Amino acid sequence: MAEAHARPPARRRLLVSGLLLGLGTAGAVDEIVFHQLLHWHHFYDRASGAAGLVSDGLLHAGTFSAAVAGMALLADSRRRGRFVPVLWWGAVLTGVGAFQVWDGLVHHKLLRLHQVRYGVDLTGYDVGWIVPGVLLLAAGVALLLRARARPVPAT
Repeated sequence: MAEAHARPPARRRLLVSGLLLGLGTAGAVDEIVFHQLLHWHHFYDRASGAAGLVSDGLLHAGTFSAAVAGMALLADSRRRGRFVPVLWWGAVLTGVGAFQVWDGLVHHKLLRLHQVRYGVDLTGYDVGWIVPGVLLLAAGVALLLRARARPVPAT
């Protein structure tokens, strides 16, 4: 009976680990490449440049924290011998794809917090950001569905 109760938390821990690492990694790549290196936009572009820099700092702190928490949960799962690669990778891809789709549809289009770039036709940029996000999200969900049949190893 104890084993039946041990499996769902172990599975949930791996799922949360992968989601946090995926979200954190995608957010960090976005922030580092598009905000810092290319200077295309800030997380919040509807105010002063100072507000944009603060919003980027908050985004960076959040994405870094998510990635560190995801890695800590992964390390704990591996230490306990409860690692299921297909489940974890499915969660990572789901997290990356979810970040891109949410950012592209909600942040860019619905809330208009920022655009990928300014002064250009956005169609190609939107397609280049959202479509890969949808593909990553779909791949992640497919792996998660496949992982449902895989048991989490007991310790």
